Amino acid sequence: MTTLKTTRQPVLRIGGRLSLRIRVRSVAVVLLLAVVALASAVVLIGTGDFPISFADVLSVLLGSGHPADELIVRELRLPRVLVGLLVGGAFGLAGALFQAVSRNPLGSPDILGLGQGATAGALTMIVLFSGSATAVTAGALVGGLVTGTAIYVLAWKRGVHGYRLVLVGIGVSAVMTAVNSYLITKADMVDAARAVVWMTGSLNGRDWAQVWPLLALCAVLVPLVLANERGLRMTEMGDDASYALGVRVERLRLVLLACAVLLASAATAAAGPVAFVALTAPQLARRLTRSPGPNLVPSMVMGAVLLIVADLLSQRAFGSDQLPVGVVTGALGGVYLLWLLVTERKAGRV
Repeated sequence: MTTLKTTRQPVLRIGGRLSLRIRVRSVAVVLLLAVVALASAVVLIGTGDFPISFADVLSVLLGSGHPADELIVRELRLPRVLVGLLVGGAFGLAGALFQAVSRNPLGSPDILGLGQGATAGALTMIVLFSGSATAVTAGALVGGLVTGTAIYVLAWKRGVHGYRLVLVGIGVSAVMTAVNSYLITKADMVDAARAVVWMTGSLNGRDWAQVWPLLALCAVLVPLVLANERGLRMTEMGDDASYALGVRVERLRLVLLACAVLLASAATAAAGPVAFVALTAPQLARRLTRSPGPNLVPSMVMGAVLLIVADLLSQRAFGSDQLPVGVVTGALGGVYLLWLLVTERKAGRV
């Protein structure tokens, strides 16, 4: 294994046949974001009615903490934080995939209607069947998958292309929003209150039952997505050039969109439709790395940072009033969306 230095970026060669171009700034950004995410997670674990110091939380995680702290950390707070990291990472990666495939910074599960579709599935289980937490989770997952399939089929015309995908997604989002409003009007007071809480997006009450399925799904989908990153980069040159280089463009898009839909649906099923993480994470990651391409890993880590920091703010910044994390991400993400729209308009793209 050798490392070759070029005028721009070092290249790592393994066995003379495999080469990997290293973007030093991107690697540094990913490492920095990972440190921020982990440090924020430790602080979040120590936050609550029974505060635990940073050092004591680390001691528990390393297996040498006080038994009372161990119960609180391992059984009550650690699962919630792990769900937050996984949900944020899944939303960030899904957003990066949608934006890369659509070639549009507005292409995200929030805008395309996947969140609303998953919400419709969850509300169906809550309002019509008074389903359990497991049934609501399954309904959200199915609703997201059905919505994603509908968007792909409706956007297909000799392939799926950028603005058509976004426009179809916006239309589907409007339809699903109307369906959700109808379901809320048909609910009784108890189910309506339960539905509104779920629709806000929250990490409250999350335990190991949400951690393991989401972790297993990410363990399968993340390597699959990263294995196709090279082909995704090549599609940025245009479909004709990509075909000439041996990339099966529509098959690649189908695989990556399926992965993005699964990631977004599973994240929504685990924590509710947490707003704007999928939209903002890829754009913030791109601005930090200053690197072309989809920036999949930076977007994934940035999504985890955004969700954990937002949850930390929701617990610490408003005194005794603890807000659901979806309220914080919605407020911050709305401001970001307005700024993005103004920027795109000035650039002549909107």
